[in-house]
Amino acid sequence: MKTPQLAFDFRWNSAADLASFESQGNEEAVAAIRRLGEGRGESLYLTGPPGSGRSHLLQAACGEVSRAGGTAVYIPLADYADAAPTLLEGLERLSLVALDDLDRVSGDPDWEEALFHCYNRLREAGVDLVVCAAGAPDALGIRLPDLLSRLSALLRFRLSAPDDARRQQILARAAAARGLDLPLAASAFLLRHEARDLHHLMRVLDALDAASLQTGRRLTVPFIREVLAAQR
Repeated sequence: MKTPQLAFDFRWNSAADLASFESQGNEEAVAAIRRLGEGRGESLYLTGPPGSGRSHLLQAACGEVSRAGGTAVYIPLADYADAAPTLLEGLERLSLVALDDLDRVSGDPDWEEALFHCYNRLREAGVDLVVCAAGAPDALGIRLPDLLSRLSALLRFRLSAPDDARRQQILARAAAARGLDLPLAASAFLLRHEARDLHHLMRVLDALDAASLQTGRRLTVPFIREVLAAQR
């Protein structure tokens, strides 16, 4: 996705939507994201351990607002930590601003000052803000008290990391979106033999999708074993 007339070209993965997010355990956060697309939400602060879907929900929020006719931008601050924080200027023209990886720029006085003024501009313009970080605002080492105060006032949700049952549901749903059937035995095999990080598992699923398309074979345990062995 692309938002025009900004100094940087910020895109988000349109496949990271609410339909592909396994909401069990995080229902309240998902409902809050959905309300943003309905025009009756409020600014949010999301935390959670790796693999809990923080970035997924930020991008889903952009998709919800975009489909409702609004304009949104997704900014993974980890990718721009070495850039000038002036990239935050002009965002008040949008409907939603989603800032990921806040912890990657916290403690930097220039970034903190820019974030503080960006927050104020968005609030004055009535623009919704969704922020993600590894921890709560007071755990990020933020030095600017006014910025810490404003971030602490946001509606906060802590996402829970998926257990293996939820990972299997996420994998099955992602496979179905690719037109594949992933039996429980096959997903259980993946969880036993691969890292449980969802980003890694999705890359594995992409490889299985390509191999299945090339060979015409289904995602059985023997086939998955062959594909994984060939990649070692």
